[in-house]
Amino acid sequence: MIDLGFLRGQTLMILGLGASGLATARALTASGVAAMAWDDSADRRSAAESGGILIGEPTAGTLAAVDGLVLSPGIPRSHPAPHPGVAAAMAAGCPILSDIDLLARAVPNARYLGITGTNGKSTTTALIGHLLHEAGLPVAVGGNLGPPALGLDTLPDGGWYVLELSSYQLETIDTVPWSIGVFLNLTADHLDRYADIGAYRAAKERLFATMLPGATAVVGVDDDASRQIAAGLRQRSDLSVVTISGQGPEEADGPADIRADHGWLHDRTDGTRRAVVDVGACQTLPGRHNHQNAAAAYAACRAAGVPAATIAAAMPRFRGLPHRQQLVAHRAGVTFVNDSKATNPEAAAKALSSYPAIFWLAGGLPKPGGFGQLAAHLGAVRAAFVFGTAADDIRAITESRRIPVTVCTTMDEAVRQAHEAARAAVASGTIDDAVVLLSPACASFDQFRNFEERGDRFIDTVRHLADQQDGGPR
Repeated sequence: MIDLGFLRGQTLMILGLGASGLATARALTASGVAAMAWDDSADRRSAAESGGILIGEPTAGTLAAVDGLVLSPGIPRSHPAPHPGVAAAMAAGCPILSDIDLLARAVPNARYLGITGTNGKSTTTALIGHLLHEAGLPVAVGGNLGPPALGLDTLPDGGWYVLELSSYQLETIDTVPWSIGVFLNLTADHLDRYADIGAYRAAKERLFATMLPGATAVVGVDDDASRQIAAGLRQRSDLSVVTISGQGPEEADGPADIRADHGWLHDRTDGTRRAVVDVGACQTLPGRHNHQNAAAAYAACRAAGVPAATIAAAMPRFRGLPHRQQLVAHRAGVTFVNDSKATNPEAAAKALSSYPAIFWLAGGLPKPGGFGQLAAHLGAVRAAFVFGTAADDIRAITESRRIPVTVCTTMDEAVRQAHEAARAAVASGTIDDAVVLLSPACASFDQFRNFEERGDRFIDTVRHLADQQDGGPR
């Protein structure tokens, strides 16, 4: 937990009692800082109050008497409308603060590395943390991934805070002195929170607003918007820009400083292209999208001073993350992969391009934009098993490609049917190996609390099925 003693004598209000809000309230209280908190959920208020947190509603009168409102990222700041507490703070002239800004003020001699983008943030964040740790550097990993910022340990001078940053968080961060900023990619997402993709992009680009002079910006160039961002950043004299790509040269739109090509990362930052990391040897980083994540992590760690040889030795030891193309079991020629974090079509498309023979589980609560873009990525899908609110929409896309589709009432049923179909295909000799892939392309909220619960259910079902076979899962 971070010591916020520099705030003693002030009074702060926390709006939102999710993970980051609770961590902020606890850190303030433990540091002897006067604080009160609010959440629209009565259950959350009650739980926080039972833990010793003072509850107070963020009215105009209350906010006029406090020194700042610490806003949790899930609370709308502007679109579709400001939360009443945010509007009251603005009317009262109360500063709106981020927990990540408070971290940077509390630990000013640490170094800060931020990662954003639509897809791949969590894997890249965890991979960077792993590589820095393997290099023997003090590091703490969190933010939008894992522990909230103020729940992290205090690092010594020169230690690295590696923070995954959502657009929601970046809306409010104003003062963090980033030494390294990573921008992976940009596709339409979270448009319920933003007026349009331009507003979403603007929130993401705030990462580069407070970078230190001489800092390094690592930017993916595998989509048009990110290429535009990289070109704009190259006009700044205060930044070093390193571009990265997960595509081979024959598919690329222009050169990248660090590029994946036939399973290897190639580095041309010193003017001479050389192969530096065998990403193909990293079992937890399958697919072209993960090669882009690996390129970003390599670039960020090189900017942090880690030798290329150290990165090459450490990357194959990366264990990966739950729910992100997570290998669950392999039995009798059938591999089960949990990619529950693929909550939009763009993320699912990446997983669908990573395996040669797929029995695909998809469905849930659809996001705006439809599923049309998936049609170009279904070449490896042997059969689809769809469930949830979006089942009929996904069925239409797969049937248009003449792929057999089974509509299932629940995900559990989809797992069982996909397993049977995959086993039959392997047993018949039609294919040597099959992958039962949960990559839903949808949010989970129609049947589950979150993507983690959905992924855990998939794992439990798979392990039960595998245990029914002689010898159990392996």
